[in-house]
Amino acid sequence: MTELPKIAIPSDLLPGDGRFGSGPSRIDTSFVHDLAKTGADFLGTSHRQPTVRSVLHSVQDGIREMYDLPDGYEVVLGVGGATAFWDAAAFGLIERRSAHFVCGEFSNKFASSVAAAPHLDPPVVVAADPGSAPIPTAVADVDTSAFIHNETSTGVMAPFVRLGEGLVAVDGTSAAGAVPIDLDAVDAYYFSPQKALGSEGGLWIALMSPAAIERVEALARTPRWIPEFLSLNTALVNSRKAQTYNTPALTTLYLLARQIDLVNSRGGIRWAYQTVKTTSEHLYRWAELSAFAEPYVSNVELRSPTVVTIDLNASIEAATVSRILRTNGIVDTESYRKLGRNQLRIATFPNVPLDDARALTACVDYIVDHL
Repeated sequence: MTELPKIAIPSDLLPGDGRFGSGPSRIDTSFVHDLAKTGADFLGTSHRQPTVRSVLHSVQDGIREMYDLPDGYEVVLGVGGATAFWDAAAFGLIERRSAHFVCGEFSNKFASSVAAAPHLDPPVVVAADPGSAPIPTAVADVDTSAFIHNETSTGVMAPFVRLGEGLVAVDGTSAAGAVPIDLDAVDAYYFSPQKALGSEGGLWIALMSPAAIERVEALARTPRWIPEFLSLNTALVNSRKAQTYNTPALTTLYLLARQIDLVNSRGGIRWAYQTVKTTSEHLYRWAELSAFAEPYVSNVELRSPTVVTIDLNASIEAATVSRILRTNGIVDTESYRKLGRNQLRIATFPNVPLDDARALTACVDYIVDHL
């Protein structure tokens, strides 16, 4: 690693908050202070008792309000994050064979998880190069089609549609809480709360249609072995009681409930979308006008409003820029490690205000001018 140039950014250029990570994301610090004020009344208490169950119930009600859930849809929660949901879906949502529309690391991980399941037929994988997205097309002889709403690794907002009579599962992890979705076109919209929903990790939430619930309950009645921890039916039964199968991270639940309340109080998912859209558009415009940067996703229609990826010219080492930013208190602007590009990756979730994004681009300009 080359020696890092010592560049001190003037304090008047710095953002008010230097956290721009794509997950774990920026948490509203006032929520953390409020959590501390609960003292012994919340942390360290049983997740089966009303104190915690009321918070989980608040999460469910808040999500129902945020997404205006269609009749019959349920908010199901489980422990383990979206990564655990992939395995749970392999056991309890996919009946025999699935199609996966892949455009980056995380959509590919779900496909790989399913491919390794010995009780399922090999999945059909429809892949696009990183930085683009596959066009949804009908795939014969599958019972589940899996898409991703927003590919966190590349900053692509990918399209999805209902294809045939099978179930539609959409990974919404870095879009949930910030980008509207037509749930009538989806049977399982699942996500983790450590990104746009401004909380910690270790939990998955799935918005399930009646058809998905029917599939989950039907597979639970078959001889198929399903580990209890990964049983979607067990998660469904417990969620109906406003609890999880095993102990959740109470901090995650508390912060999630507060973030949902904040979004809903300010205008809901449409307010959040306008917020992230305005912030991300500033970054894209800055890159387009820059002499040393350009948006990685060339198709404007596919550019994510929550995760912005910016390529830098070969003459400017993005890793060096990120390291200098970090020494000045601006963190987590590095590109996704496996993508291997000379790139900055910047989260523009609802908790990242436009003023901080403007300050960030001014700081990058300052660094490049002084390299």
